[in-house]
Amino acid sequence: MEKLLLGIDIGTSACKVAVFNPEGKVLAQSTQPYPVYYPAPDHVEQNPVEWWKGVCDAIRETLTAGSIDPVQIAGIGVDGQSWSAIPVDRNGNVLHNTPIWMDTRSHEICRRVTEKVGFDRILKISGNTFQPTYSTPKMLWFKENKPEIYKNTYKFLQSNSYIVYRLTGIMTQELSQGYGIHAFNMRTGQWDDDFCEELGIDRAKLPEIFPCHQVVGEVTREAAQLTGLVPGIPVVAGGLDACCGTLGAGVVEVGQTQEQGGQAGGMSICLDYAAAHPKLILSFHVVPGFWLLQGGTVGGGSLKWFKQELGGFESLQESTEGVNAFKIMDDEASTIKPGAEGLIFLPYMNGERSPLWDKDAKGVFFGLSYNKTRAHMIRSVLEGCAYALHHNLKTAEEAGAYANELIAVGGAANSRLWTQIKADVTGKVIKVPTSDTATTLGAAILAGVGTGIYR
Repeated sequence: MEKLLLGIDIGTSACKVAVFNPEGKVLAQSTQPYPVYYPAPDHVEQNPVEWWKGVCDAIRETLTAGSIDPVQIAGIGVDGQSWSAIPVDRNGNVLHNTPIWMDTRSHEICRRVTEKVGFDRILKISGNTFQPTYSTPKMLWFKENKPEIYKNTYKFLQSNSYIVYRLTGIMTQELSQGYGIHAFNMRTGQWDDDFCEELGIDRAKLPEIFPCHQVVGEVTREAAQLTGLVPGIPVVAGGLDACCGTLGAGVVEVGQTQEQGGQAGGMSICLDYAAAHPKLILSFHVVPGFWLLQGGTVGGGSLKWFKQELGGFESLQESTEGVNAFKIMDDEASTIKPGAEGLIFLPYMNGERSPLWDKDAKGVFFGLSYNKTRAHMIRSVLEGCAYALHHNLKTAEEAGAYANELIAVGGAANSRLWTQIKADVTGKVIKVPTSDTATTLGAAILAGVGTGIYR
């Protein structure tokens, strides 16, 4: 009986589950959406329990759709969105919705901590600046604004480590997500106890760190009943979604770069040393011995927003004719010349992350006139997001990190036009090996390494 690998991806808008054979072929997959909550200005949250429900539903649907015997599953890898701060008690109960990567409620905390501890000291130890989107300020926000929740928190978990816990009953922290907590030393890959105290974080609330491919537990009987799996399947620690997508795209050598187009857009340049830049994001790669210098933008969801708010025509065609609305929008945009006849779009729809780090930045259409059409607007959205990518790549060069080729993943990579625009703007060759499954494939590869299926 052939051994199979299961990958789980906890994205911003949905979770994805896919089963692969050892050659990397997708045998079956499922996507299950869940909501994002905006309870107050600058507050953006999700409920991890809803992630888990989506995972359970997606696993069952995948096993059924592929007629897969769960006994064949030899290992499970989980990846997830960055910068969660999930407070759980000793029994693993979630005490509060987690602020997600788009949440900026802790901007005043960031100002105070940076002033007290020092910008240069934070960057030297963690390799990252102290921004409200990261996990550390969110933990401190709980400490200041929800002291009872902070007090009752046994551990703060990341998105993938929460799902690993629900599968195995074991609380972990893996290497690639460590960068979200500034007490994580970017060179040693360990918690810095003294810096924890300096930042005001209780060291005991941070889980033990594991290599991303290490088996940390097995599927419990309870998890098996909920998911349709069988007890005893090994589960590895997993990794950051951007890192797993980078591995799944084949980025394993210095200079190779993953370009991601989804709700969270960005790029990840593979390096063999920890090259920090104050305007970018530095993390460990899920591949041992490598780091990723990343740029993360919020503009990836701009086209989805346009479809929801202004794409009624395309949505109607999609529902009546079965043609993908994004394909229709692509065709419309392709009728407009490069530059959209002077119409410019700034894709800062929820502030902007790197390299601006400005929570107050706004999305802008500039250059509208009576001769502009919706096709011009669509084209300008595609171009604006491409320039956000270009901005991050040029900033990375200031740290000595040069992208020699881009490998595209995510939903945007399905658009030949959008990919060509990015290639034209950046001047880089862009390859598209497989766009929709690279992230779950990366998670599955980690499981394959951990269980000995791969070297």
